[in-house]
Amino acid sequence: MAAPEEHDSPTEAPQPAVQEEETKTFKDLGVTDVLCEACDQLGWTKPTKIQIEAIPLALQGRDIIGLAETGSGKTGAFALPILNALLETPQRLFALVLTPTRELAFQISEQFEALGSSIGVQSAVIVGGIDSMSQSLALAKKPHVIIATPGRLIDHLENTKGFNLRALKYLVMDEADRILNMDFETEVDKILKVIPRDRKTFLFSATMTKKVQKLQRAALKNPVKCAVSSKYQTVEKLQQYYLFIPSKFKSKRLGSLNKFKAKARSILLATDVASRGLDIPHVDVVVNFDIPTHSKDYIHRVGRTARAGRSGKAITFVTQYDVELFQRIEHLIGKKLPVFPTQDDEVMMLTERVTEAQRFARMELREHGEKKKRVREDTGDNDDMEGAMGVRNKVAGGKMKKRKGR
Repeated sequence: MAAPEEHDSPTEAPQPAVQEEETKTFKDLGVTDVLCEACDQLGWTKPTKIQIEAIPLALQGRDIIGLAETGSGKTGAFALPILNALLETPQRLFALVLTPTRELAFQISEQFEALGSSIGVQSAVIVGGIDSMSQSLALAKKPHVIIATPGRLIDHLENTKGFNLRALKYLVMDEADRILNMDFETEVDKILKVIPRDRKTFLFSATMTKKVQKLQRAALKNPVKCAVSSKYQTVEKLQQYYLFIPSKFKSKRLGSLNKFKAKARSILLATDVASRGLDIPHVDVVVNFDIPTHSKDYIHRVGRTARAGRSGKAITFVTQYDVELFQRIEHLIGKKLPVFPTQDDEVMMLTERVTEAQRFARMELREHGEKKKRVREDTGDNDDMEGAMGVRNKVAGGKMKKRKGR
């Protein structure tokens, strides 16, 4: 981290003037009317605990350290104060949000655009795996909010002509513990050196590690600590089970984030890619296919269900090689998990049905491939045919190599 100025240790957030049970709307926290209406349209009927603590302090201009469990509404806790300030002093390149993953970056961008749609807020997502030129064009339009992963942002700061963050007013580091665990420390250090010191900084993290404490000393001025959960725990409405399965019977992993957003699926098979940050509201059951090697990641995984007061269920597959990891999880959450009840006869019947369905699926795929091949062969001798035009349009954007002899 960059050599910090001497900053005071974070002070604990005082009890909010408006108690949680008395809070009816975001207006009680100081959020402006137009943003309160946006919250209503999103179905945010009342603020969460972290929002109740963090938003009034952020609106007062304080730097914030937010510690909260997964699914606690952290994005709203920093997005609403930023948009509130943007309304008071409109400016391009107003805020930067750093996140560890592409998925989380797009998710945060969606919330900024939803909250700020009525006031014309523009955001840009700057992450790896996407064409840099299109991102450069987006940055040239000077959006109000940039949501970025550290590595790709540094690439644009160093190589995109005319782009800088010298006028930045707000910096947010979301999932700060994970940003640092993914070895983005050097990139964060570079970013801190090229943005104004006279800014507001919000640091949100699930855990306060030594690296996060170091980052806090380097980046924040006299921050207020808002912690809504002091120990690792899972929500009360989450039913948790384990299922012992010998290692050799595990099958391939499945998953599709977009199907959850479309409400077409309600069961999430979780690996590490889904362990943090993703906000998928309609998940009924989480199946931990591979038991997480870090006990704290279990809490983040099962936190994909039973969100915002809803109930949910989590089932963890445990093999003979996972017993010690499973016992660590039980020790961390302070409870013994029951075995998931199954009927062996029913399971074996389902296994036969799945095997048969897989066989039919393979046959259909093979037949479909042969049909397409026959169509190509049948239409290949007559390029004037309407069918051939369709095939040609599907191949290499409409271009086909000339056959020999022409």
